Amino acid sequence: MPTTPDTVVLVHGLWMTPRSWEQWVDHYHAKGLTVIAPAYPGFDIEVEALRENPDVIARLTVPETVDHLADVIKALDAPPIIIGHSFGGTLTQLLLARGLGAAGVVIDSAPTEGVRVSPLSQVRSLFPALKNPANRHRAVGFTPEEFHYAFTNTLTPEESRAVWDRYAIAAPGYWVWEYGLFANIKPGRQETWVDYAADRAPLLFIAGEKDHIMPPAVNRSNAKHYQRSPAVTEVYEFPGRDHWTCGAPGWEAVADHALEWAQRHATAR
Repeated sequence: MPTTPDTVVLVHGLWMTPRSWEQWVDHYHAKGLTVIAPAYPGFDIEVEALRENPDVIARLTVPETVDHLADVIKALDAPPIIIGHSFGGTLTQLLLARGLGAAGVVIDSAPTEGVRVSPLSQVRSLFPALKNPANRHRAVGFTPEEFHYAFTNTLTPEESRAVWDRYAIAAPGYWVWEYGLFANIKPGRQETWVDYAADRAPLLFIAGEKDHIMPPAVNRSNAKHYQRSPAVTEVYEFPGRDHWTCGAPGWEAVADHALEWAQRHATAR
């Protein structure tokens, strides 16, 4: 008989660290689960330290990040549920493509290669990183105002500033340029390519209706690319939620929906 996974791996996104999952870690621990929230390589220091010295952010690559996360998962006794937010959703898809995980949930996911939907709100959200070609080689952060538009647009400016103060760091500008709006222009396979027709663990896309930086249209298009895969792929849209859905009021409903879906489909598989 298949067993229900009792370990959850939480993968953070860009402009964030594992601190962004602090409420989810406590929430899942209270349910008796083992919870791991690994940092990207070099990100295993406090937010404040990364702000002081962002060089490690600028130098980070996607392959070394995926390899690092894969090593964490391979060291576990059994395949876990993998939940990724934003670019952590892209990384989760890459991990599932390697045959890892019992089930995956991606929340407000950045896309894998080949997803060509770019709503205007996404272009505006990413513009601070894309406005200067020199940012490809820098760590690029959001101002509190830019962060409010891109991440926390359903919150008040005061609430958004509190989130920015506690959680926000810079992101690798190279990632935004190479895997953002321009990823599909370059010839050949990029580092975010997956075989959309391959079998893998069940995958749920959770989208937020009010998300500016990764709107529902991006998530729906990403999920549609898997239509030739025999694996379960579903999309669920939460009304009224922005990109900060893992911490904005009502985050518990998102956490519970992700966990219930993943446990149910992993067990059935």
